[in-house]
Amino acid sequence: MKGVARYILAVSTVAVAAVAHADVGGDATRGEDLYRQCSSCHQIGAGAVDRVGPHLNGIFDRAAGQSEGFRYSSGMERAATGGLVWTYESLDAYIEDPRSLVSQTRMSFRGFDDQQDRDDVLAYLRLFSDNPRDIPESAPTAVAVDHEVAPEILAIVGDPAYGEYLSGECTACHQISGAASGIPSITHWPSEDFVIAMHAYKDGVRLHPVMQMMAGRLSNEEIAALAAYFEDIE
Repeated sequence: MKGVARYILAVSTVAVAAVAHADVGGDATRGEDLYRQCSSCHQIGAGAVDRVGPHLNGIFDRAAGQSEGFRYSSGMERAATGGLVWTYESLDAYIEDPRSLVSQTRMSFRGFDDQQDRDDVLAYLRLFSDNPRDIPESAPTAVAVDHEVAPEILAIVGDPAYGEYLSGECTACHQISGAASGIPSITHWPSEDFVIAMHAYKDGVRLHPVMQMMAGRLSNEEIAALAAYFEDIE
């Protein structure tokens, strides 16, 4: 399984390179250069930790103020209590003018005035959240997969206990906590979305070679069981 994990990581690296111009519309390569203005406070990538600011792995779709152990400003805590979630739109607004979105934030950066600069930085950050190439449903660049699955397959009620038994190969790569740093999260997906995605790999609609191999070995009942397990995983 470790060999498979290493292969997935290698494929993911290639995939990241292939989507340097991220689907969010920005240029991730240029965004990496611009990100150097942020790097004295925020780390990102493998081994990233909180510094002056929290690490930014998995930032897309993460509720504000949720980096465990990081001491946030009172302004950010208020925003988090108010339900701020880091979507493309809220991140765009924040890096344009941090204090306009979150009053009394400790982030002293004046912001990126230019929309293209913001798009490029967000495209770079996007590489360290769920990758839409692997999971097209990932916000904020959801791309519908036009893949029909027979109603009788969607109607299968999966056994979550059996899904947990089967999940070892999945959790060798995907973090059970739902964290995503290079390999996308698969927890808390609606069961039907999970089933459709797995069958899209199985039928060759989705192109990730390792996922095609993994899905191809699973029966309809096993896919349903995994969907049931990961939907409600604690």
